[in-house]
Amino acid sequence: MEALALIGVLALVYVSFTISASAGLGGSLVMVPTLVLFVGSKEGVALAALFLASNNVMKIIAYRRTLPFRAAAWIVALIVLGAALGSTLLVRAPTYAVTIGVIAMFAMSVIAERFDVTAVRTGFAPLLSFASGASSGFSGTSGPLKGVAIRNLDLDRRHFVGAASLASFAGDATKTAIFAEAELLGRSSVLLALAAVPLMALGTWTGSTLNERAGEQTFAILFWTVMTGYSVRLGILLA
Repeated sequence: MEALALIGVLALVYVSFTISASAGLGGSLVMVPTLVLFVGSKEGVALAALFLASNNVMKIIAYRRTLPFRAAAWIVALIVLGAALGSTLLVRAPTYAVTIGVIAMFAMSVIAERFDVTAVRTGFAPLLSFASGASSGFSGTSGPLKGVAIRNLDLDRRHFVGAASLASFAGDATKTAIFAEAELLGRSSVLLALAAVPLMALGTWTGSTLNERAGEQTFAILFWTVMTGYSVRLGILLA
């Protein structure tokens, strides 16, 4: 990989770390297509899982005072199960079918939140959690599903990012273990991951600072901006 291309990749990786630490999620929105473009599809998804799992360790440290273990426990468990299933069994699933399902569930969740249909939001949360892990397992990103599932916990912005960090770490660590066993991560991927460690720390600090300074309304705008970005990318894939 040429030096200029490497600098470009690391710059986008830093952006993804910052987005993830400020909104709680969204890092894969930038990172997965970047790494897939530069190192190939399978290795790119596997490397993104390694990057994001490592970055979530730093996010957990940064948000250690606002980690809602009890509230997020069942979401974490379902995401791990979904990620394991997605990484091993859903690789051959038709992309268009998964995309349609993701968009449909996202739309229904947005409507439920918009009109404060508490029963519907709560009922969809387990399905969204499991589906987010599964879709992340075979595509590298959970899209809006994980965000909407955690949003259903009605946490403030700091606890939301804490919950997202716990859930993301669990899912990405599960995927990384499966991908490592399948030998999808080569020597160049490991070296690139080591080079990104300082960016993880810097991105986490930047994102955490932005989150702390933002009000709840600003955070809500940031959250739904990330969700819209996911949906736009899903729409492009569907087309």
